[in-house]
Order: sequence, then C-alpha cells, then structure tokens
Amino acid sequence: MQNIQDESIDNMGFDVLTEIGNIGAGNATTALSQLINARIDMHVPKVEMLSFAELAEIIGGAETLVAGILLHLEDDIDGSLLFILESNDAKLLVHQLLGYGDMESEEFSDMEVSALQEIGNIISGAYLSAISSLTGLSISVSVPSLAFDMAGAILSVPAIEFGKLGDKALLIESRFKDLDVDISGYFILIPSLDSYGRILQSLGLR
Repeated sequence: MQNIQDESIDNMGFDVLTEIGNIGAGNATTALSQLINARIDMHVPKVEMLSFAELAEIIGGAETLVAGILLHLEDDIDGSLLFILESNDAKLLVHQLLGYGDMESEEFSDMEVSALQEIGNIISGAYLSAISSLTGLSISVSVPSLAFDMAGAILSVPAIEFGKLGDKALLIESRFKDLDVDISGYFILIPSLDSYGRILQSLGLR
C-alpha cells in the first residue's frame, strides 16, 4: 500500500485537485447565492496537501476558535470531510444569511446554529458532488455534526481516527467575495489510504 505522502500526488495530482476545488466552489456559489438571495463570488485561492499540524496553523493556529462541520464518508470513499470557519467568519456568514445576529456575543443562538448547519451542508455537498462527478465514485455521507471549539481540538477528531493510516489531508481554501466582508472557509478532505488510491486511480493518476 502506498503512503498518502507519495510525491507523485504532488507532482501529478494538483491540477485535478484544484479543478475539483473550483468545480465545488462553483456548485456552492450557486446554491449559497440562492439561499442568501444575493450575489456571491467564491474562488479557490489555495489547494494543498498538509499534515494535521500544518492544517491548524493555516486556519490560524491550534487555539483559534472555529466552527467545524464534520461528516463521515462511506462507499467508494471512506474517511472524513470537515468544513471549518473561524468563529468570527461563521458569525459574519450567518448574519449575511439571516440578515441579523449578535456580533458581540461569542455564543451562537439556536437559529444561528441551524443556519450554519445549512450552509455547511450546502458547501460540503457541493464539493462531494464535484469529487463524485469527476471520479465516477459513489460517496455516502453521515448526518453532519457541528462543533464550536479550538481548531486543534476540532482537527484532533479525524486525526485520531485516520492518523494511523497517514498524516496528510487535502485542504481547499474557499474565499467568499461580494459579501459585505471577505470570508474564508476551509474544506478538508481526509480519505483513508485505500480511498485516496481509488481517487487517484479513477483520475488516471495511478
């Protein structure tokens, strides 16, 4: 079994991985624009293969407060999928959706939590649809769970589960434009080693 850190992934796969990110961003933009009833431009400035420790630093550090939406993947691809927003950005995005919100409070109301779950569902579904369309692989997802915690704690859940199989994950940064403010979200795909091999094989990269 090849390691997920295989250099051929870096050399051969990033154009395709970036394309997955761009297609996912396009899907998510359309759905979010309809949900918010406002124009949104979303692009993918960064696609990287990173260790779990590096992921926390990219998001702002292990102690950065974030909202994390975690889904477990099954069928042809098994593993985890995370969508992470810094807590402030999560508040701003929910405020954009609802048209109101308490920006002073670090706590999220039930309505804000519900809105954030809906946003996470849309964005995660958009990226999974992009991966499934490009690879022809079947992906089933669990009911998403939402948590508010430090980035290190959120990332530790999939790290513990899949860290024994490899310490790398695919990070796709998504930047929301044309809102009142710019917001960055982080889509993190953590497939099992076997699943990663199937993704690369389906794309003709292995």
